Amino acid sequence: MIWGKRWFQFTILMILAFIWGSSFILMKIGMLSFSSDQAAALRILLASMVLLPISVKQINKLQRKDLKSILIAGFIGSFFPAFLFMKAETRIDSALAGMLNSLTPVFTLIVGLLFHRTAFRWMQVAGLSIGLAGATGLILAGDGFHLGTVNSYALYIVLATFFYAISMNQIKSKLPHLTGVQVTSFSFLFIGPAALIYLFTTDFAPVIANPGWPLHLLALAALGIVGSALAMLLMNSIIRYSSAVAASSVTYIIPIFAIMWGLFYGEKVTILHMVCMCFILAGVYLINWRSKKRPKRN
Repeated sequence: MIWGKRWFQFTILMILAFIWGSSFILMKIGMLSFSSDQAAALRILLASMVLLPISVKQINKLQRKDLKSILIAGFIGSFFPAFLFMKAETRIDSALAGMLNSLTPVFTLIVGLLFHRTAFRWMQVAGLSIGLAGATGLILAGDGFHLGTVNSYALYIVLATFFYAISMNQIKSKLPHLTGVQVTSFSFLFIGPAALIYLFTTDFAPVIANPGWPLHLLALAALGIVGSALAMLLMNSIIRYSSAVAASSVTYIIPIFAIMWGLFYGEKVTILHMVCMCFILAGVYLINWRSKKRPKRN
């Protein structure tokens, strides 16, 4: 199957990196009218509405033994991280948020080793180290970056990446018999109502008072439909045919697109940025690298 091909997996990773690399900008736009919690809940609700026909159609494939893992994938892998990222972006910029997201593969490997008996490969560890070095370099390469600028809100993203790691390992080890479409649609089937209930408790009066709220809602719709529904369909599909750590390496590519968005908006890109991008791509390659077994001689 094409999902098992390395070149196809790398292509999907690049698509995911572009989608999620653009998501941070959409978050900022959405929060021009909506509060961070409203924006996160709307993102989840809109994604679940798009996936609802799929989940209803395949509901007979959902088994009771899978319920715990589906709930972990939904709440730990999508629901809580959505709120954490939105909250973080009220105090830190989008580019830094995308760069901090690069911690995901590190946590994924650690969680896998500690709780899921993930196979240990030195080449994988080397790739993680090189990729993390590149991501760290991108953070330090920012013109206005100072250590003091990373406030406590950055910890929200660190926690979100840890949640991602838990979810990815759970899907890989406990739900290999389900397709990526099934895992995604079933998980959003449960978190969608939770997001809707939360929205009923919020005040939309300040939102409507802003004349630009329809455009900001459109940004959140794109974030939910493309950044959550479509992206999670692709991610949960690639996890089935690759390792959880390899799939999570997409977060190393996200900073590249953050820099590209910076170029679009006239921000400065230096040689150091380009070197760091090469480190990131090299790290992703090593994470996904498999040695070819030599044929036995008679």
